[in-house]
Amino acid sequence: MKQRKINRYSMIKRYGKIVDALIKYEFGYIVDRMGLGGIRPLSSRIKKKEKILKDTDTGPMKARMMLEELGPTYIKLGQILSMRQDLIPPEYANEFSKLQDDVQPFGMDEVEKLIKTELGSEINHIFEYFETEPIAAASIGQVHRAKLKGGDDVVVKVQRPGIKKIINSDLDIMYSIAHFAEEHLPEAKLYQPVGIVEEFERTIKSEMDYTQEGRNADHFGRNFRDDPRIYIPEVYWDYTSAKVLTLEFIDGVKSNSFKELDRMGIDRREIAIDVLKAFMKQIYDDGFFHADLHPGNVFIMKDGKIALLDFGMAGFLSRDMRNLLIDDLIAITKGDTVLYIELLRELGSIDETTDLRSLKVDIDHLLYKYYGRAVKQLNTALILEEMINLLRKYQVRVPSNVALLSKAAMTAESFSSIMDPEINLTVIAEPFAKKAIKDRLKLTNIAENVYRDSSNWGRVLHKAPMQIGHILDIAERGYLKLRFDPHGFDRVVSELDAASNRLSFSLIISAIIVGSSFIIQTGMEPHIWGVPLLGVIGFLMAGFLGMWLVIYILRTGRI
Repeated sequence: MKQRKINRYSMIKRYGKIVDALIKYEFGYIVDRMGLGGIRPLSSRIKKKEKILKDTDTGPMKARMMLEELGPTYIKLGQILSMRQDLIPPEYANEFSKLQDDVQPFGMDEVEKLIKTELGSEINHIFEYFETEPIAAASIGQVHRAKLKGGDDVVVKVQRPGIKKIINSDLDIMYSIAHFAEEHLPEAKLYQPVGIVEEFERTIKSEMDYTQEGRNADHFGRNFRDDPRIYIPEVYWDYTSAKVLTLEFIDGVKSNSFKELDRMGIDRREIAIDVLKAFMKQIYDDGFFHADLHPGNVFIMKDGKIALLDFGMAGFLSRDMRNLLIDDLIAITKGDTVLYIELLRELGSIDETTDLRSLKVDIDHLLYKYYGRAVKQLNTALILEEMINLLRKYQVRVPSNVALLSKAAMTAESFSSIMDPEINLTVIAEPFAKKAIKDRLKLTNIAENVYRDSSNWGRVLHKAPMQIGHILDIAERGYLKLRFDPHGFDRVVSELDAASNRLSFSLIISAIIVGSSFIIQTGMEPHIWGVPLLGVIGFLMAGFLGMWLVIYILRTGRI
């Protein structure tokens, strides 16, 4: 992790707020387990605790409310976690999906200042008019309607001032807590907190770079330029930077505005089918997909075309990854559990610690449950959810782009059910999947794969003699090392270290008591209450330190 210069006082203050929030929402046991109670501000400790939670509030609900209180960065973290049911329990993922980052908009003076800094010109030199009230405001930025001097109607997305500094500070704290949790909470390793923060950092930094969203829009535009039904808004690159994004304004209605669609004579079923077909094309043909196809991001234009919006959340699937997913689909349709597990291994999702025998039994049961069913009887979202829950049970790591694809498929199916409950995503996907499998088995593709694999093996064989020689040379010089990493060993060392510290502390207190007793026996001056003052001070110090040690032992619960 790259080190950043941070304000230590601000960081400690922020830590205190996090600890306060954990205790407030009844996650105090985490504070105790991690030994963070001392960070809590004194004012919070003496303040009378107010009951803000209802008896009916569940753990996931409390966690969601806590993230909302902690602010924009933590709300974004929760939204990303809502897509990772392979990392957190589904009840938490479902609750976190309710997180909204609507916030108060920032002032027009700051908008004008940022546009001048980023685009190098005054706002009235670029735009014929610029609406002062934003049409949407979120934690990272807000969106305004405007018209360029050339007459084009646009929307302008402007980044919130100072948000980068806030997010960097919060990331430092998140990394610190994640590393601390992995060291002190053995069960935290199941959720890979450091990996979660790393993924979150990549995602949020990409979202803060508006040029990335612009490139995503251009990419979708190229992929759908020959599709008469799907429309992608144009990016105005002359008026776009890392903190300002200018896009073509789409004059249309949200896809869930049913009364307006009925008035326009639009068939909602056709819209749902076209959007799902576009999504399948993105997965199987393009390898680049829109990960957030909810009704608010799908607009219907006056001419009946479907406009896709908001390209900040997009996923990429390499050709190799798509081939693996197709092989995975073949394994599922054939009920081939061995192949399915081997594909998981190739994805890097399982290692030597995975209980393969039990995993195989559970996958056998799941595949048998759906084997032989008609396509129209399958619920894609439910199958994906069951599969992810199963993988999470065995701590199988799902690549972030595959997890994003799973969430995107669930969102797309949810969209289709809103538009027309009778539509089944699996039915729409079937011809795309069959075509992908057929193409995968073409002789030309097989020959291409064989040639590529043989080239890779050629490079391996070419490098092998040098690599073997290098290993033997290291061994001959006595530098060959074996890594020893027994599970739980760090925790044992930590517990022994804590125990030895407490024992040393106790011996020091005993020494002070013995020394003070000798001093009192000597009768040395000065006296207080007829007793040597130095001896009294020693006994008071020993009593204070002893009481502190007893309180510490009782608080940690390690008697």
